[in-house]
Amino acid sequence: MPGTATALALAGKRDGATDPLAQAAGVTHKCLVPVVGQPMLVHVIEALAASPRIGEIRVAIEDVAVLDALPQLRGLRNTGRLVAIPARPNLVDSVLAAADGARFPLLITTADNVLLTPDALAEMLDGCAAQGANAAVAFTRRASVLAAHPQGQRKFYRFADDEFSNCNTYWLKDAKALAAAETFRSGGQFVKHPMRIIGAFGLLNLIRFGIGTLGQAFVRFSRRFRMVIAPVILSDGAVAIDVDNARSHGVASELLERRLARVEAA
Repeated sequence: MPGTATALALAGKRDGATDPLAQAAGVTHKCLVPVVGQPMLVHVIEALAASPRIGEIRVAIEDVAVLDALPQLRGLRNTGRLVAIPARPNLVDSVLAAADGARFPLLITTADNVLLTPDALAEMLDGCAAQGANAAVAFTRRASVLAAHPQGQRKFYRFADDEFSNCNTYWLKDAKALAAAETFRSGGQFVKHPMRIIGAFGLLNLIRFGIGTLGQAFVRFSRRFRMVIAPVILSDGAVAIDVDNARSHGVASELLERRLARVEAA
């Protein structure tokens, strides 16, 4: 599909361990935990597949047979639009393996990002193009998250211009931009594990991380990696609510049920 981005959904186990949500749901992988009657991964793939801006969809998972048990994805797999890629032991190596042979640009998200929408994807891709980015990270404002749900998130990155939440959505313009993926070799989630920023961006950027505006922080990150790394601010705060625990699972379920009710009423 010329002119489209390849999408990568990261669905492997962290360190090979079974996630507590998966254990509670009686499934092998977190991506299989049901939310409003469907595995989390299915929600994410359906959002990607519904976007005319997304071409091939790749799923990085250490056991590709997991996808065989999901009849909802069979049609996409049969057409070749959905491809399973064996995940590697860590996040970065999984991205590098999944990017091999892919058509760029590459949009990366996670299998627990169940509130992702085609509109949010379009906003992300447009924002990357408008800023001339080599790599980009999706954020949304605190007010947008809380407007979507008052319990949507509890931790935010604080900057001079606002407070923001990461939306677990990333974009790489070309293979050269894969160098930025090294940022997440320690696992990302900097708001939960601030010391990881030392390895990702260096000590000086850790000290300055919350100083100035979000845009100014990314100018520093761009200098560190010698490429334009841009933040893209999404308007839909729900996209920042990934399913990490029982609380966020309940929030995501509530929001998805509302969406379904609106579709049925239309």
